[in-house]
Amino acid sequence: MSVLTLLLAGPLQAWGASARFTRRTTESAPTKSGVIGLLAAAAGIERGDDDKLAPLAALRFGVRIDQPGTRIRDFHTAHHGVTGKSMPLSERFYLADAAFVAALEGDHQLLTALHQALRNPVYPPFLGRRSCPPSHPVELGLHEDDGVLDALQREPWQASPWYRRHHRGHEEVELTVLHEADKHDQHKADMLRDQPLSFTPEHRRHALRTQIASSVRIPHPSSTRHLPRHDPFDALDEESA
Repeated sequence: MSVLTLLLAGPLQAWGASARFTRRTTESAPTKSGVIGLLAAAAGIERGDDDKLAPLAALRFGVRIDQPGTRIRDFHTAHHGVTGKSMPLSERFYLADAAFVAALEGDHQLLTALHQALRNPVYPPFLGRRSCPPSHPVELGLHEDDGVLDALQREPWQASPWYRRHHRGHEEVELTVLHEADKHDQHKADMLRDQPLSFTPEHRRHALRTQIASSVRIPHPSSTRHLPRHDPFDALDEESA
């Protein structure tokens, strides 16, 4: 078994688990269905090809919240493509300035192919909606003989420099991880309708999947840099000598 890790960071992200009429919300972290959709697009899997989608959906999923971002609201206007009539206003929610590390565990050969697809995608990746391009390459790395939690523990902190400065002085940061349960901790899991079955536009289908919230501790990058000792009273000692 191996784990593929992804960096999901950009000016805007939108990971909607549900959409009601003209209100389109976003979850506080990437959904499995959204990340699997990103991988399927990179691999060139068409929306109606449920057989090729199934091996991707079977991967075990987890995500680490490196920078939670800020939830913002926008509204959209549109006109009918044929009649030209105005459509109802819709409000849409996004996460601004957020960064996440996603991890998918499964067959090494499949994950290797997906890793290569991210480097040369058939369809470009986006962070939940087409209006949300990533600000960095999505692929982080391929970890062999690792599980989801192990890989999320190993990956360095991916938060922006300005966000890291809010945690200066700490050798480690504690980051929230949302991951699918294994056979040993099923009883502790919540259930979400976020297991993709079909992305067919006419009839998208999702089943229930498990989710557990935990945390990992990651070294703060600045903790490895030691500034030279400086004491302003050293100058007084030299003058009095």
